[in-house]
Amino acid sequence: MSRIAIVGVGTMGEAVLAGLVNSGATVLAGVRRTERGAELAERYAVTAGAPAEVAAGADVVVLGVKPYDIVPVVASLDLQPGQLVVSLAAGVTTAAIEAAVPAGVKVVRVMPNTPSLIGQGMSVVAGGSSASDADVEQVAELMRAVGSAVVVPEKHVDAAAAISGSGPAYVFYVAEALVEAGVHLGLPRAAASELVTQTLVGSALLMRETGEHPAVLREQVTSPGGTTAAALRVLESGAVRAAFLDATRANAQRSRELSEG
Repeated sequence: MSRIAIVGVGTMGEAVLAGLVNSGATVLAGVRRTERGAELAERYAVTAGAPAEVAAGADVVVLGVKPYDIVPVVASLDLQPGQLVVSLAAGVTTAAIEAAVPAGVKVVRVMPNTPSLIGQGMSVVAGGSSASDADVEQVAELMRAVGSAVVVPEKHVDAAAAISGSGPAYVFYVAEALVEAGVHLGLPRAAASELVTQTLVGSALLMRETGEHPAVLREQVTSPGGTTAAALRVLESGAVRAAFLDATRANAQRSRELSEG
């Protein structure tokens, strides 16, 4: 199995590290602070060291640093032809990274999301011009250690990330609104939170397990002239569906602006 170095082990980097360790991969942690390296070594039984040191001995180098650090960090690693670089940063194109590495270094871009922290993530994977289909599939398989992964052309990354990358924020926004609605209806906050949480979990699992279109599942809950129909009528009159369309368009546009910047 490939030796994988993770450079920049913050929240998302650590999630990927934990998933890969659990899958049996050989993982190296690239950190700037020795105390952070000691913490990761104790928690996951991985080898930790300076970023350039661990990257030098790796087949795959995963970059978990902030977007504004990607290019300077990758340029400092002294990468060699044949190594595979995986970026977890939003708004940084594969072309920008390829320009900072030697010829022959392969680059793949990944947009994970925060449920990766509990092994239930959704990752969008896109290869750069130097990466083969096999390289891209290898990265997708790595990301399946923390959930699911889908491969798309890079031109679709902004759109896909607007759905899955930022998607948890939309879900939490809806959850927050439903909890507040329950409180306004007289429910204790703890009870409202439990009702909302399990309803979201159960509904997501039902959609995944049945494979039904969400419109079909919605119709199964909605009796003509009933209470659900009354509630949905209010949501439609509030243009909630259109608001989600506008929100995801704004998300994708902002991602394109960051890439161009």
